[in-house]
Amino acid sequence: MSTLAVKIDSHAVDVQVDSNALHFVLADGREVSAPLEWFPRLRDATDEQRKKWRFIGKGIGVHWPDIDEDIAVSTLMRNQ
Repeated sequence: MSTLAVKIDSHAVDVQVDSNALHFVLADGREVSAPLEWFPRLRDATDEQRKKWRFIGKGIGVHWPDIDEDIAVSTLMRNQ
């Protein structure tokens, strides 16, 4: 009998923002999302501002410099 070994790695490797939600793709393949209503600065930002982001701490979070917004992966994980 074989077992599946899953390595949990909740560091973000990609970020997408659409008109309704924030989406993080994690290193282990999971995808977590949250409604933009949870993040008013990001919700009210322009598309250009939303596209300009960088990882914090090798993917433990994301920073949007133009709107001074930081969102941790754990924030989305806590509310799933």
